Amino acid sequence: MNTEREKIEFDVLFVGGGPASLAGAIKLMQIARKKDINIETALIEKGSNIGSNALSGAVLNPIALKELVPDFLQRGCPIEKTVRGDEFYFLTKNKYYHLPVIPRHMHNKNFFIISLSKFTKWLASIAEELGVNIFPGFAGKEILYALDQKTITGVRTGDKGIGKDGSPKGNFEPGIDLLAKVTVLGEGSKGSLIRDIAEKLDIFSGKMPQVFETGIKEVIQLPEKNYFTTSKGNDIHTFGYPLGINTPGGGFIYEMKDNKISLGYLTALSYSNPMLDPYEEFIKFKQHPFIANIIKNGKVTEQGARTVPAGGYFTMPVLSVDGGVFVGGCASIHNTPGLKGIHVSMKSGMLAAEAIMKSIEKNSFAQKTLGHYHELFEKSWVKEEIFEGRNFSQALSKNGLLKFILLGSQYFTKGRGIYDKMPIEKDYKKLRIAKNGGHAGKNLDKKVFDGVLYVDKLTGVYLSKTMHREDQPCHIIVHDKNLCVNQCFTDYQCPCTKFCPGNVYEIEIDEKTSQRRLKLNPANCLHCKTCEIKDPFRNITWICPEGGDGPGYTIL
Repeated sequence: MNTEREKIEFDVLFVGGGPASLAGAIKLMQIARKKDINIETALIEKGSNIGSNALSGAVLNPIALKELVPDFLQRGCPIEKTVRGDEFYFLTKNKYYHLPVIPRHMHNKNFFIISLSKFTKWLASIAEELGVNIFPGFAGKEILYALDQKTITGVRTGDKGIGKDGSPKGNFEPGIDLLAKVTVLGEGSKGSLIRDIAEKLDIFSGKMPQVFETGIKEVIQLPEKNYFTTSKGNDIHTFGYPLGINTPGGGFIYEMKDNKISLGYLTALSYSNPMLDPYEEFIKFKQHPFIANIIKNGKVTEQGARTVPAGGYFTMPVLSVDGGVFVGGCASIHNTPGLKGIHVSMKSGMLAAEAIMKSIEKNSFAQKTLGHYHELFEKSWVKEEIFEGRNFSQALSKNGLLKFILLGSQYFTKGRGIYDKMPIEKDYKKLRIAKNGGHAGKNLDKKVFDGVLYVDKLTGVYLSKTMHREDQPCHIIVHDKNLCVNQCFTDYQCPCTKFCPGNVYEIEIDEKTSQRRLKLNPANCLHCKTCEIKDPFRNITWICPEGGDGPGYTIL
């Protein structure tokens, strides 16, 4: 379909409304004001509003925030609580053990507990005050290149008003070509645009494969008198049950305002059992006697899911190309041992902004000039912090005693361990063949779902306020559905029906022919992208749906 598209030019375009892009846009405009340089800056976000697709734990180390907005308290930064103490527990099936020593990466005292949705909204208001043009509801669908096919020149936003058959409807609106001297990719975990750039420009050449965790999180309203009324700590982390010690993962509970808590569970996608369901592990975590006591008489008010890049320093791509730079989660910039990514994402955006301003002053936007971002990164505290966790996920992926030997040696050698640059496999390669038709172990008792404190997947989708226009082309591309119902079913029992937290994938049996078929429910999609990461045949590709669709988080 040949469509005439409007073209709008900016000096700098940020893609994604997360903390990396927003902090970068703010920093860029702050520098421009100091230097009295006039630049046109824009930021697009696929969600309907800034913050509607933003989800994180979230404990915020304020180091980057203090650099960026020193008077953040006076400016009304939405802080839920200040961490007054850390608690760390090992869980067995029915018991719990309080660990007296907290790993240094997880010392959060005096850090802030926040809602990332509220926090990004607040950052966006500061960015707009500085003159950043912010456009929510616009999904970056395609990277634009110069004639040389290696220089990024901007992004094409997705068309709106396309029918399921791909033809324009009466309300059709063509996407816009947003052109920029520098395009900043801050899409978050497993970005679809950076995936396409990687295929074209090989930005991950020589790097370890990116690996991920899937996190499921809720906000729960507790009664006025609850665990945190008298507890010394309001920042709880757990490991052990229900995953055990061989599959990496763990839970968290953070106190929020108005007797609310953030509760979540992370499952590393390096797991091998094809019958494992991260959502069921999340529910089992909530059922544990220790956790159940904390959340008793509560009510889930919001739920969501997302993946987290956990690979560390050696999985980061080249940080700049001709006309483009990569910041935040899409570039694997995350502190995995500390379970925190907001502050390092913010700092990456701020460092990118400094390099971009230097490029503007030189009027040169080639990789050589934008490479100043990499130089700044290597000299910064964020590199030092991430570098210490460079082998952490690799050690976590080992089984038994070896895991703890490797982690212990890393702890005392600032990340090096017994040997440096440990190899790691891609998550999709880790699944083992399902023997005897597959067995998940003890099935979760469905009676636990009371619709109040323990909700099923579909209720969770409802509580995420996820919305998609039903009559648009499916944004989840299954390249070969026959492979799904034949080889994948035989070998792995179709793990997509388990690992998706939104129940997007279902296997149906035709009553007449007894043939299996794959049914997709794309309207349920939480945009976590677990499917593209964990699918053992790489048969699934996730692309952005129509701009403005997806979750509608307000407090996660």
